[in-house]
Amino acid sequence: MKVYAVIDTNVFVSALFTRNPISATTKILNAMADGQIIPLYDEQIIAEYQSVLSRDKFHITPIERKKLFDYIREFGIYVERTSVDTLFVDESDRVFYEVALSEEDSFLVTGNLKHFPADTRVVTPAQMLQIIEEQL
Repeated sequence: MKVYAVIDTNVFVSALFTRNPISATTKILNAMADGQIIPLYDEQIIAEYQSVLSRDKFHITPIERKKLFDYIREFGIYVERTSVDTLFVDESDRVFYEVALSEEDSFLVTGNLKHFPADTRVVTPAQMLQIIEEQL
């Protein structure tokens, strides 16, 4: 079974920098690579990924970034945003939520639940792993 999800940038950052190969964020990336999670995106999300993951402090090479973005574009699904009239703690998070709302039965995987409206679609990496396990 496949799950559609928008992956918040903080999940990628955490997964790429953890030293724990069985952390929830690492397992999210592995589930995406295994095709269990189909990433949803739009160009604003890709631009956010590029902006954040290009920061010198993260030491992610251009080749590593290109592989990630190419994977998302090839195996993910580009969707148009569904606008909502909701206030966000950080307005830059709006795009992640609106893209997640654009596809039925999709999720937003984030380490920052408090930045988003209370919604069963907005889940932590650990919750997403539980959802995947329940569908197997």
